[in-house]
Amino acid sequence: MLVLQMTASFEASLSLEVRPWSPEVARSSWVSSPQSFDHPTNAWLPGAKLGYNKLTGQDWFLTSWRNPEDPSPGMFTMEFDPNGSDQFYLVRDRRHRYATSGLWNGDTFTGIPEIKSNHFVDYSQVTNTNVNEFSYRVRDTAYTHYLLIDFTGELRRQRWDNDAKVMLQFFSLPRDPCDVDGRCGPFGSCNNFTTAPCQCFQGFNPRSSNEWALGDYTGGCVRRTPLRCGERDGFLELPNTQPPANPVRMSTIGGREECRTACLRNCSCTAYAYQSECSIWQGDLLNLKSLGSSNGAESGAIYLRVDASELADNYHKDRKKTATIVVGAVSGVAVIAVVVLLLALRYRKGATVGASGGVQGPIIAFDYKLIRKATKGFSEKLGRGSFGSVFKGEIPDSGAIAVKRLESIRQGEKQFRMEVSTIGTIHHVNLVRLRGFCCEGDKRLLVYDYMPMGSLDSVLFADDREALDWKKRYRIALGIARGLAYLHERCRECIMHCDIKPENILLDMDMCPKIADFGMAKLLGREFSRVLTTVRGTIGYLAPEWITGSAITPKADVYSFGLMLHEIVSGSRNTETREEWNRFYFPLWAAIKLQEGDTLCLLDPRLKGKADEEELSRVCRIACWCIQDLECSRPSMGEVVQQLEGVLDVSIPPIPALLKKLVDDESSEDNHYYTTI
Repeated sequence: MLVLQMTASFEASLSLEVRPWSPEVARSSWVSSPQSFDHPTNAWLPGAKLGYNKLTGQDWFLTSWRNPEDPSPGMFTMEFDPNGSDQFYLVRDRRHRYATSGLWNGDTFTGIPEIKSNHFVDYSQVTNTNVNEFSYRVRDTAYTHYLLIDFTGELRRQRWDNDAKVMLQFFSLPRDPCDVDGRCGPFGSCNNFTTAPCQCFQGFNPRSSNEWALGDYTGGCVRRTPLRCGERDGFLELPNTQPPANPVRMSTIGGREECRTACLRNCSCTAYAYQSECSIWQGDLLNLKSLGSSNGAESGAIYLRVDASELADNYHKDRKKTATIVVGAVSGVAVIAVVVLLLALRYRKGATVGASGGVQGPIIAFDYKLIRKATKGFSEKLGRGSFGSVFKGEIPDSGAIAVKRLESIRQGEKQFRMEVSTIGTIHHVNLVRLRGFCCEGDKRLLVYDYMPMGSLDSVLFADDREALDWKKRYRIALGIARGLAYLHERCRECIMHCDIKPENILLDMDMCPKIADFGMAKLLGREFSRVLTTVRGTIGYLAPEWITGSAITPKADVYSFGLMLHEIVSGSRNTETREEWNRFYFPLWAAIKLQEGDTLCLLDPRLKGKADEEELSRVCRIACWCIQDLECSRPSMGEVVQQLEGVLDVSIPPIPALLKKLVDDESSEDNHYYTTI
């Protein structure tokens, strides 16, 4: 990777020195004259200012490169709102805004909680009658840190990890790369389901194969056969495709065929759609987005105008493909029959999930008799979860299993479907694997991988077994954080677990944590930021918003994680009262000791002080940040992972207001009340 080091302003002669990229080169590039910051390029470096001069009209903004090999100005810019609001926009061609940071509140941009002064860097604003400008500084100059507007139109916050020799990315804006305006250019389709983010439709080719090879798709696609304007044109159906914005609405047209005819008669019309009314588009189509097969019933289809010869080619290809499939199918019947017979003998009445109750996924619908036999009549009880008991079993050739038998028909049915629809469709090393289920009559059973080390509470709080050493505790905390970050940020829909506690963390033979028990989980569509729902979870791990009846966000899980993190440190329930804690509620005691700079006293006494003090301090700080009263003050689980990994610094948190009230009150009655909720 090369870096361009500027040594003069644009008004003077501009000398460029091209040197191999390294942290030292980058840091030396930052130490330059203020003039070099008057014309930022594609990177916002520490000390550089972005904003505008109210008197002269001069503005300081970032401009993307044209492509990875061409540093000339590209299509995308990051610029602060010249109308006076304290936010910046991502803009295409200096005209089309497609993403915003949200307003600056003195600590963070509301739309990008990852940019926060109390983490890795300090952001500052200078606003007066002359200027409105923003800048930032890195707390530790040993780290190479910057914000970059990429040639793809995405804003990225990055940091060089000198140990791993890799560039770490903290976040990107917009969250969905397909939301970049003009990401795939005219007639290009953006999608998140393939390696290449952009594709051309049938009858189209990339405008520039060389640019596409470099990852620059903004040139889009061009027709193989020009339109001839007339009845010889046809339409290519594009199902499950998000259409471009701003169509021409034709409310007087009453059906799809009329809409099609209206488009054919208009030589400028390039596409149409009909959903309750006719919409047509003229000229090049921008921002087409594939929504995947799961949204087909809701998204409908649009019809793209192409030359009729393109449709004829498709017809002949389909016929040839069909003939090939028929021949292959006939020749493979015998093989398939043998495979089906073997599977039937092995699994007996096993079927795919889709065969029972319409739940989709690659898990198995087990026969009740098979599960009963595998568990020896449900004779070995491992414990009890929400709405049911858990039993150990063993399936020949498949190893040990854990079977949850749901006992409440009404609530159990709801939990059953929630577990299958969430954990049954996702996979992560820190989530328990659902092997299958049984749904026969009123019987509802869930079959999981067996976790030989049991649940975290049985290991953490047991007096009759050796205490977990600090390294194991730290790895467990990090694994749980990674699992939650995956649920919140990496799944198609945000999954809120809603019942994080030690009992719902299982441990495999290597003490790798697995988040379990998704019966209370709540799905949150990516288009929503919060959801109203009934109170769920376990007393002692509930966030304040559950109690007040407010709408819930993933930060409720963060709060529960913070409370559990306190218990991982102390090796005791938070609700215990100990003399060494001055009989305080432990999270309150921990917050007080953090302010005093004494965290070693918070460690499980069974460890006799054997812990990495830097890691201990980090965990205690994270735990206290997670239980702040205001959701906006809590980190996201993605940030928690980075903090535990040491990528993000963690400042000393304030004592949460609810806990501080207990200190100020010094009322034994109030203290007793809080230790019981």
